[in-house]
Amino acid sequence: MRQINRNMAVFLSGLFVLTVAIPLMQGQVLPDYAVQLVGKYLCYALLAVSLDLVWGYAGILSLGHAAFFTLGAYVMGMHLMREIGARGVYANPELPDFMVFLNWDSLPWFWGASDSFAVTLLLVVAVPGALAFIFGWFAFRARVNGVYLSIITQAMTYALMLAFFRNEMGFGGNNGLTDFKDLLGIPLSSPGMRLGLFIASALALAAGLLIARAITQSHLGRVLVGVRDAESRTRFLGYRVEEYKLFVWTVSAMMAGVAGALYVPQVGIVNPGEFAPANSIEIVIWVALGGRGTLVGAALGAMVVALTKTLLTGWLPDAWLYALGALFILVTLYLPRGIVGALEGLKPARKPQEVAA
Repeated sequence: MRQINRNMAVFLSGLFVLTVAIPLMQGQVLPDYAVQLVGKYLCYALLAVSLDLVWGYAGILSLGHAAFFTLGAYVMGMHLMREIGARGVYANPELPDFMVFLNWDSLPWFWGASDSFAVTLLLVVAVPGALAFIFGWFAFRARVNGVYLSIITQAMTYALMLAFFRNEMGFGGNNGLTDFKDLLGIPLSSPGMRLGLFIASALALAAGLLIARAITQSHLGRVLVGVRDAESRTRFLGYRVEEYKLFVWTVSAMMAGVAGALYVPQVGIVNPGEFAPANSIEIVIWVALGGRGTLVGAALGAMVVALTKTLLTGWLPDAWLYALGALFILVTLYLPRGIVGALEGLKPARKPQEVAA
């Protein structure tokens, strides 16, 4: 427990230094696009922490966490589309361009509150949380566990991907939502907005880590570890296992939704491809690489893989997927505890104190 606290303190200190240093370097040593890139990495880190919360501590291997991330992104994307107003290609003050192109007469009912930023912030956590709660209510009460649960989470995100590809769903179909202009009246391409989104991503990551740490170090966290290691025994002791799993599953989905909402204004687009099951599997690789059940390791693994992907897709674009697969195999064989576990193993063991005669 003390080691976890030390790792958390070191990571948060490094995150604070990064948050202070980047504004000082922006526009001088660091170009504006790099600030946006680092902000995107921090969103990935928060997404990885959300998965580690359920996989590392409750034993729930989700292969559909990209669904919650993408739903949060779509909620924010809808608001950004509404902020375009009459500046779109068709100059329609009410309807986004893709709706005008598809001959829609009015906004669908679920777009009604998307013009309010405050409501959007609420929906960013409410929509993924509601989906997770409904899914978990049926899955956990039916005592679906292990690989079977993983398969149906993957089926969930795949079904959402197919649904969002349909134009009649009202989410832009294959093209998704894009061509965003500004947020709160500030252009997304401005250096100030890019810096603001980076800082918001850093704060969200720090908050996510602290919330996850508070959960895992509480009595609830100890019960979750018991569920992970011996669910039947924990249930036999009188704990309502499904309620504990449902709570942490829903919180995890909300965190993923926040990550998606911060991600979309920084990359400028969200489309159904974000629901792809391969994206969820990549999140699992992030957590495994960094260290499952460490929280900090999950965030670190996400940033390492994202940076490696950026470099390799620029140098050797055709080799990236092979490199990702090889990385997962190497971690499984030689770093079963991930980067954080390997670093802890390098520390010399304490010598036992001699007892005076």
